[in-house]
Amino acid sequence: MAMVHRQPAGWLVDHLFFINQSGYQLCHACEGPARAFSDVPSAAASSDKDPIVATTSATSNSCRKRSVSELGAAGKKSGEMLKKTYLFREEFFNVFKPHIAADFQKELQQGSSEVGLEEKGSEQQEGAVSGKSHSGATKKRRKRRSSVLNYGERDALEYHLRIRKMISEGTRSLVQEGFKSGFLQRSSAIPVCSGTLDMRHSDFSLAELCEMAKQYAFVNETEQRAVCKIDEDTSVPEQVQLSCVTENITNDTKLITLMGHTYLFPPQSSFLLSDISCMQPLLNYNKKFGVIVIDPPWENKSVKRSNRYGYLPPWQIKQIPLPALAAPDCLVVTWVTNRQKHLRFVKDELYPHWAVHGVVEWYWVKITRSGEFVFPLESSHKKPYEILVLGRIQGSTDTPLRRSGNEALPIPDHKLIVSVPSTLHSHKPPLTEILKEYTRPDVECLELFARNLQHGWTSWGNEVIKFQHMDYFTAEQNKK
Repeated sequence: MAMVHRQPAGWLVDHLFFINQSGYQLCHACEGPARAFSDVPSAAASSDKDPIVATTSATSNSCRKRSVSELGAAGKKSGEMLKKTYLFREEFFNVFKPHIAADFQKELQQGSSEVGLEEKGSEQQEGAVSGKSHSGATKKRRKRRSSVLNYGERDALEYHLRIRKMISEGTRSLVQEGFKSGFLQRSSAIPVCSGTLDMRHSDFSLAELCEMAKQYAFVNETEQRAVCKIDEDTSVPEQVQLSCVTENITNDTKLITLMGHTYLFPPQSSFLLSDISCMQPLLNYNKKFGVIVIDPPWENKSVKRSNRYGYLPPWQIKQIPLPALAAPDCLVVTWVTNRQKHLRFVKDELYPHWAVHGVVEWYWVKITRSGEFVFPLESSHKKPYEILVLGRIQGSTDTPLRRSGNEALPIPDHKLIVSVPSTLHSHKPPLTEILKEYTRPDVECLELFARNLQHGWTSWGNEVIKFQHMDYFTAEQNKK
């Protein structure tokens, strides 16, 4: 199970296992059409028109149909009876050591205060990955640092002091269980791995594609379908449709392509690739969701400087039509960075605006594979935890979300989700098994601002299939 251990303090979670338990398996005979899709020049590449126009004109038609029995017969005829299993690459979870060495952390704390809880984080991570020396950067930072805390820094420090004992003790207890079960290993037992990851599609931006697509009209709205369904008698679309929800209603993994790139589409899942200005297809999906997880692209100085990804200001996040998507007693979960102004915004403005009540806070604690915090808990640089804010729409704290006999399970406060984090940016741990305890059975689940797909979930965002790209997976072949 993805949930390795459960204790009163929280849960120890295996993110990698959760991804791979989705069952990304394809019969060799079923891969033929997908390979043909990627090998044949796309409409965008073969057209004299603008690439986006060519793509949307190709995808605005109904899904191409081809009988699965025909595909199977073709495979049998060729004698190729191989089943290929795709596994998410383990090296993305090879976090063996903390991002900040203990000696460098001591240097940072000398003559400095609790500053840069988030803004300096990305700069230090880049240095840790590249192996560059921090001595010069440390001297420069010392010149700019002040011993006087500003309002935001004082606020963050006070918040940390309130929760640090709970995080320390709870994490220690879960880590000890991880050692006992063998899920975690002592530092001396962990092999040293080297090498760089080759992400060949790094220049392809789904977010830019969504932005470009807005400049062109799709098909006539009266002719546009809200959903493109993929069933056993329907082949996958040659290109992902940007104008409607794409749904895999089968129990099998499918291959989908977009602009020559191939992605894995898990069973019983659906997605909409668009930005916040094009959410109408999701509203037209005619589904009400009992769980909605939100991972907003929060604004901060580091993001502004690096221009690594887009962000949304608070007023724009408030425009998300969440009440229109939510079922009664919907469980709402929002990821929040360690900036206190974001936490206050969610609790004091966003949730009241959405009529979310019974608000509690959980914490995602990031550890190495040897059980250490990825950043020292008292780091003046960046904290090893992030915050989740949970609540319910149109319900009170004594209204059960899941009924087991006459027992009601209200959402507890101050729970920990401990896991080895992915090295990929904003690749959050799974919540599916954990949230089951606080929802009704067979509830519909939605993730907003998603970067990957989940079995049984609907996902939306302008990079919603990013981590489904084939380059993030390795293939294993077995005889059927």
